[in-house]
Amino acid sequence: MSLPFSQSCENNKDYILAQLRRHFTKPFGRVLEIAGGTGQHAEYFAQHMPHLHWQSTDVPENVETLNLRLEAAGLSNLPSARPFDVTQDKLAHSPLDYIFSANSLHIMPTDAVTHFFRHMRYLLASSGVLCVYGPFKYKGEFTTSSNAEFDNWLKGRNSASGIRDFETVQLLAEEAGLSLLEDNPMPANNQLLVWTKS
Repeated sequence: MSLPFSQSCENNKDYILAQLRRHFTKPFGRVLEIAGGTGQHAEYFAQHMPHLHWQSTDVPENVETLNLRLEAAGLSNLPSARPFDVTQDKLAHSPLDYIFSANSLHIMPTDAVTHFFRHMRYLLASSGVLCVYGPFKYKGEFTTSSNAEFDNWLKGRNSASGIRDFETVQLLAEEAGLSLLEDNPMPANNQLLVWTKS
């Protein structure tokens, strides 16, 4: 059976894992992943951090594909993915220790990014940690010409998507009660932003 695959996930998983291990440290911690995609991150991180219960989600139309990999993995700490569209109703879940999302904010429409952070008010427990991986602009400027080209490609597919301004995302995070802990430069012109809930 052919499983969904992303080369970029394969390339970045070890770099992200190194950062998550620094922050996702609670014994028996609970993680919610938003926009699980191919499931490669969920499978890899759940395998290498067995102390975490890793609940992946994606928009309803992507869950079946996501579950192909998760169910094939057969990991006790990696249940089947659940549908979650951040623009729709609340996800029924008790507050979580950790939330992770990779390569999502620049794919989502602009209004979905706003909804994403609004959900943090009830999804993330007090002192919980949110980690977001992907490319960002700073003060309206791209960090590299390749990110500018990528932004043009994204907007060609959907004018409401595109690489987000760090300052805009940070404001949304602050409005949701989050404080920035770290902005980590990552390979391939990406960042890993880390917030905690006050």
